Amino acid sequence: MVEEDLHQLIQGCIKQDRKCQKMLYKAFYGFSMAICLRYASDRDEAAGVLNQGFFKVFTKIETFDADRPFKAWLGRIMTNVSIDHYRANLKMAYSDDLETAEHLDDGTYTDSNLNYNDLLTMVQKLPQAYRTVFNLFAIDGYSHEEISDMLNINIGTSKSNLFKARQKLKQMILTADSPANDKKYGSGTDYAPVVAINASPVGPVYYSNGIRE
Repeated sequence: MVEEDLHQLIQGCIKQDRKCQKMLYKAFYGFSMAICLRYASDRDEAAGVLNQGFFKVFTKIETFDADRPFKAWLGRIMTNVSIDHYRANLKMAYSDDLETAEHLDDGTYTDSNLNYNDLLTMVQKLPQAYRTVFNLFAIDGYSHEEISDMLNINIGTSKSNLFKARQKLKQMILTADSPANDKKYGSGTDYAPVVAINASPVGPVYYSNGIRE
């Protein structure tokens, strides 16, 4: 979408024009869903979070600074709404502290048999606490100090959950790649291929791309 068209849509949304709201929603649905899917356990949950996010976008859009990228502003809202959803629906107590956790992982996740949809499915299978920390640290680039403040946990817990998330993901990848596994990963089509690990519309990516070690 060209900048001029986007500016007109935003101005229309500020005036609460329903047609402009619908067009903005449609234009950034894929980008926003890519973020929500990473934090949710399935597509239905992600859709609910996405709708909450767009409600916040439309009620706060007059605060958007036109001198800054709109996608960055939108992405931050979707991430924050995902975190709010996590806080409201926490189903798993945090694990004990493990201060050295981030030093214990070898960071090996690449598997040529896996496409993005397969990996997204694996991330969604993580316990909610692990999944949230993994997304914030490994994909969105937040520090453990920042995650500690965002989730109201201590730094050691953040490190522990990241470590355990990576261990669970590694085990799922090894299981998927096992010769004994009759149905190899790589053929999943549950989610649209426009979503990517960095929430940009590119083709399938491998797990090492865009993942922070």
